[in-house]
Amino acid sequence: MDSVFELKDVVFAYNQTAEPILNGFSLEIERGVRTSILGCNGAGKTTFFNTLTGVNKPQSGEVLFNGNPVEYTKKGLMDLRSNVAVVLQNPDEQIFCSLVEEDIAFGPLNIGLDREEVERRVDRALKDVRLIGLNRRPLQQLSGGQRKRVAIAGALAMQPDILIMDEPTAGLDPQAAVEVMELAEKMSLKGVTVLISTHDIDLAYKWAETTNVFRNGAVAFRGNGDEFYSDIDNVYSCGLLAPSIFTMNKDVSAIKGMDPKPYPHNMCEITAKFGGSKRSGKIYMVPAEAENAVSKYEEVVKDAKDSTVGIYGSEVRFELQDKDIEFMFEGLDYCFTQAVKGKDTILIYDSIYAPTIQRQIDRLKEFGFDADTEVVG
Repeated sequence: MDSVFELKDVVFAYNQTAEPILNGFSLEIERGVRTSILGCNGAGKTTFFNTLTGVNKPQSGEVLFNGNPVEYTKKGLMDLRSNVAVVLQNPDEQIFCSLVEEDIAFGPLNIGLDREEVERRVDRALKDVRLIGLNRRPLQQLSGGQRKRVAIAGALAMQPDILIMDEPTAGLDPQAAVEVMELAEKMSLKGVTVLISTHDIDLAYKWAETTNVFRNGAVAFRGNGDEFYSDIDNVYSCGLLAPSIFTMNKDVSAIKGMDPKPYPHNMCEITAKFGGSKRSGKIYMVPAEAENAVSKYEEVVKDAKDSTVGIYGSEVRFELQDKDIEFMFEGLDYCFTQAVKGKDTILIYDSIYAPTIQRQIDRLKEFGFDADTEVVG
């Protein structure tokens, strides 16, 4: 296993007389794997994250980063934190400056990057979180959701190897929440190891490859989420509930006398398993960049006028926001669901997401559905 972090028998308490929050805690975080951290309040998730970033120094045990023990020196901690970016649940806890662009630039400047490189990163991050034009806006004039985006932009500007997101969608409206998870997916596709801690079980089940569940400062489960949620006693003892898609699959499978495996993780997969059409609708897949999104949209819509159109990715969404598009958000799941129902669709997406879309095509084959796809342009 190629691990970015490995914790070995870690013990940490906030003072000598308190009970340890982490007590003999051991866990490995695999490089490049989309990872969720779950558990009820008080399970140790925040303490764990603070241990990864060197904020907490264990009383005993060992924390390895890229195979080497973390050095709790000024240089050692700076090296660690230049590679690990954190987005806190409450953005006000990590906002240090008065203007948007100043706050996003704070981290890159703090690790010694030159002004030109910092400006390039700030511009890129502002575009990623859809805050273009607000770079000189005072932070106190922003909504809570906008401040959350600023915090995320600050993390993106660090171009980290590891991105930790604590309750990434908390306080965001539904559309902004979708875009944040698209960003998390984009970072993963760029090779960043992304960890999210969330109480949104449905979100974690849909997104994560590896599920880590904490209980009372220890690891109660590590592995595939399907396995964890199949053990309802363990789920309840950890203070959690099963995701809605998991429960729906279990119940309908029982009614139909079917094996609950394979386990659907989203709407198009559960539709393919239980209610798919005999034929696949055609999915016209249109990879695009910001500069050619409009021209590609106009060309493909002209040739497929009766098809439903969906968007996946913030860059093409921004360019096509004034167009007639049925599924502006979560277009990947919606378009594939329509295809499973036998209807033709057009999916326009940021080019970087091509592996994500191929992964969905491959997943649907597990449910007996062979998507009829054609890459256009």
